[in-house]
Amino acid sequence: MAVTIDPALLPELQRYGAFDVAACFNCGNCTAVCPLTDDDATFPRRIIRYAQVGMKAELLASKELWTCYYCGECSETCPRQAEPGEFMAAARRYAIASYDRTRLARTMYLQPVIGTAIAVMLAAVFAMFMYAAHGPQDGSTLALFQFIPSELIHNLGLAVMIVVGLAGLAGIVTMGRHIAKSEGVGWGAVFGGRAALGRSARALWIALGIDSLGQRRYRKDCESVQEPVAWYRRRWLLHALTMWGFLGLFGATIADYGLDLLGVKATGAPVPVWYPVRLLGTVTGAMLIFGTTMLILNRLQKANRSVRKSQSADWTLLSLLWLTGVSGFALELALYLPQAPAWGYWVFLFHVAVAMELVLLAPFMKLAHVVYRPVALFFYSLKPSPSAG
Repeated sequence: MAVTIDPALLPELQRYGAFDVAACFNCGNCTAVCPLTDDDATFPRRIIRYAQVGMKAELLASKELWTCYYCGECSETCPRQAEPGEFMAAARRYAIASYDRTRLARTMYLQPVIGTAIAVMLAAVFAMFMYAAHGPQDGSTLALFQFIPSELIHNLGLAVMIVVGLAGLAGIVTMGRHIAKSEGVGWGAVFGGRAALGRSARALWIALGIDSLGQRRYRKDCESVQEPVAWYRRRWLLHALTMWGFLGLFGATIADYGLDLLGVKATGAPVPVWYPVRLLGTVTGAMLIFGTTMLILNRLQKANRSVRKSQSADWTLLSLLWLTGVSGFALELALYLPQAPAWGYWVFLFHVAVAMELVLLAPFMKLAHVVYRPVALFFYSLKPSPSAG
């Protein structure tokens, strides 16, 4: 098979943060010390070699790119200080931008001033659009959906979900096609008969349930080589709390809307804190706030190898996640106060605008790992038979 060489690949990757990888002389030390390396995953050495010789298609089709959690052991022991761990992070940024057909991800990563301006403008546009249809502010109770009609928020949210769904699906299909071709996995290996379906179901469970939500590889393998810290500052835990918190809040919002459609509970109707949807939102909101607060502190303090270098896009994502969680809790506090505070309406407007912006930008920032990593882990866990096509 002919291999296409792109001499501009390494300089392009360096723009995404892989500043020192040109110093690598392919000694293999990084692969030897990596706790995740096995017979089916020899990284980061192979990925670095792809970049050095310009094998763009092979790099973008590598499942190892996403199975790395950046413990930083490879960078710590590299004899050339080539920062292989940071290279892997930069290569993932490059892959997210390459899978994205809109080029928004590329802008967020390579033009930080413009990317930050886009983030601020999006929140402002959402807020002004909703405020243009605002109603009265009831002083006796927080009638949030009289202030901003629930139909407007639902319809705007639906439009955002359609855009995100299409962008995310396009990226997943592009990535999946690349990896499947590289791994020699055809439709038969995934859907061809009962045995193939059984393997696929098992691989899906491992990818989603055990490794993505359960953080098995992160906890058991990467944890063994990370610096000893207090349990509440362990990287896998903060990563998990942030992910679970975001997904839980998203799920609570969808569930609340679904109950409204079914006529069980109107959106925004006062309910006790133990009500299932409210309880889910409260617990996962606390998880999100704690996880993002600790991640921000770690970056500010450069507390571990993986956060010694930060990109503007990293701060944008963490800021949006933190603001979404904190404004949500402030809004909940306002709802339970004896007298309705006027500031509750403005917190509500801010919270909805930032949350919608966060969801809209999800496929174009590091949050895209939530969908790309399970796809890579699925192919990693899938062990097709030699005869599978």
